[in-house]
This record gives sequence, C-alpha cells and structure tokens, in this order.
Amino acid sequence: MTELSDPRPLLADANRSAPVRAEIASFHRAIVDEVQRAVERDAIVVVGMAQNPYVKKSRKALDEANISFTYLEYGSYFGMWKERLAIKMWSGWPTFPQVYVKGTLIGGHQELEAQLGDGSLKAALE
Repeated sequence: MTELSDPRPLLADANRSAPVRAEIASFHRAIVDEVQRAVERDAIVVVGMAQNPYVKKSRKALDEANISFTYLEYGSYFGMWKERLAIKMWSGWPTFPQVYVKGTLIGGHQELEAQLGDGSLKAALE
C-alpha cells in the first residue's frame, strides 16, 4: 500500500463561518464521542451498520482468528444515516466497516483481511 505524504485536503477552519464550525462540532456529537471513547479504550473496534455484508465479514474474520473486539452498530441502510455521516466526518473514512486497531484507523474490510493475512494485525496487538 502506498503512503501519501499529504492527507486529503480539507476546508480550513478559517474558511468556515463560526456557525458552520459550531454545527460541525455538535453534529451528532454524542455518537462521535461514543466511538472516540471506544477507540481510545479498546484494542480493536469495528464500527458498522446492520445489513452490510462487509461488516458481517469483518466480524466473522475476527471471530475466526479468535481476536476479541468491540463492535458498535449504528442503524442500517434504512436509518441512522446522519449518525453514520457524523462518524465518517470524524474519521475521514467514507465507508463501513471502520476498523480501528490500538487507536488507529486501519480502513475497512479489505484492509482488515490484508492485515489478518500477513500477520501484521496480531503483531500490532502484541
């Protein structure tokens, strides 16, 4: 995987009005705080949604590898899209699942499978 030297550009706070900054900061803040606390506290966190096959595959892969994890689920395709949007805005990752290992977002299902396959996930947990 290629590392980029610069992250995706974001609109600078200086280019956001005070009301917009306040809205972003408070947008489903309780959900974002819940995810942030879990990511800071637990070794592996999977954030997902019901009915998403890649979320199910990620959870199954961790279970089969006998790796414990915290799972946080926010709605399905039919609800809680704004709450999931707030999580995406916080993390910068556009899809679910979102997999965090020791406080670091590693990506989604594909990235999880790669790290399980090459042993780097278990090494990161040691």
